[in-house]
Amino acid sequence: MKGYYEQLVRVLREHDYRREVGRGKGSHEIWSNGKHRQTVPYPCKSRHTANEVLKQAGIDYRFN
Repeated sequence: MKGYYEQLVRVLREHDYRREVGRGKGSHEIWSNGKHRQTVPYPCKSRHTANEVLKQAGIDYRFN
């Protein structure tokens, strides 16, 4: 597997997150569900990083 970015984005979209216009700092993207903003690294190569992004976003899903 190349990384977790595609899977992470799929889970975020399932929880009504959308990528905001523009970029965050460096190679990061800003995603929002209207109430909460979340920084997402691009690319996301680590399962641990992907799980931490989901945890910070308040999404109860973990990659194994």
